Amino acid sequence: MSNNISNGKVAMGQKIAFGLGMLANQMFPLCIRYIYGCFSARFRIPNMDVGRFIFLPRVFDSITDPIMGFISDNTKSKWGRRRHYVFIGAIIMAISFILMWQLERADGITYNFYYFLLWSLLFYLGLTIFSVPYVAMGYEMSNDFHERTSIMAVSQWIGQWAWVIAPWFWVVMYDPSWFSSADVAAQTLAIWVGIGCGLLAVVPAVFIKSESTLNDNNLKPLTMKNIGSSFNEIIKGFREAFKLEPFRKLCIATFFIFNAFNTVASFSFFIIVYYLFNGDAGLCLDLANTFW
Repeated sequence: MSNNISNGKVAMGQKIAFGLGMLANQMFPLCIRYIYGCFSARFRIPNMDVGRFIFLPRVFDSITDPIMGFISDNTKSKWGRRRHYVFIGAIIMAISFILMWQLERADGITYNFYYFLLWSLLFYLGLTIFSVPYVAMGYEMSNDFHERTSIMAVSQWIGQWAWVIAPWFWVVMYDPSWFSSADVAAQTLAIWVGIGCGLLAVVPAVFIKSESTLNDNNLKPLTMKNIGSSFNEIIKGFREAFKLEPFRKLCIATFFIFNAFNTVASFSFFIIVYYLFNGDAGLCLDLANTFW
C-alpha cells in the first residue's frame, strides 16, 4: 500500500478533496459534449467529420489507458505512484481544453477539423494521465471496504453535479445577453471551464498524501518490454474472466446500458432543437427561460 491512510476512517476533508477531482473528471468530457453540440451546429460541420471527431480520440484513449495503468502502478517516486501524474494530467487537460475551442469559421472546415482533432487527442492524453492514477488513488485511501464505499459515495455525489451544471451551457451559449454567437460562447466558456476544472483536478494531487515508493522492490521497471507484456496480461486476464458466465452477463448488460445512455445523451441537443423546435434554438431558449 503506497498511501499513508491505509486503515480506519478517512478524514472528510480527504474525501472532499478526492470528490473535487471527480467533479473535474466528469465536467471536462461532459463539457465537450454540450459545447460541441452547439458548436458543430453553428459551424455546420459535416456528419462524417463529427463522427471522426468523436471516434478517433476514443480509439487513442483505449490504447493509452492500459499503458498509463501499468506506468502508474509501477512508478517509483518520492511523491508515491499517483500524485504527480494527477497533477501533470490536470495541467495538460486544462491547457488543451482551452486551445481546442479557439476556432474561427474563416479558417475553413479542413483546418478546423485537424486543429480540433490534434488538440482533442492531446486533451484525451491528459485525461488518461489524470484519470487512471486518480481513480486508483481513491481505492488506495483506505484498506477498509466500508470506508472505500464512503469515499466513492462522497466523490460521486460531488461529481454528479457536473450533470446539473453542464446542461445550462445550452442556455448560456444561445442567450444573446451572454454571448453574441455560439462561436464566441465556446471560445469564452472553454477558458473558464479549463481554468476552473483544471484547478479542481489539481486538488487531489495537492491534498491527498502518499508515501514514497522509491524503496519499493515489488514494482516492475518501466521498460517498453514490460509495458508490452502488460497488454498480454490484460488480454489473458480478460479471457479467463470471460469464461465465467456471471461476468459475461455483467459485461453484456454494461455494454448495452452504457452505450444506450451515452448515445441518447449525445443526441439530446439535436433531438431537442431540431425535432421539438424545428432547428430554432431561440424558441428552445425562450421555453427554458419561461420555466426558469
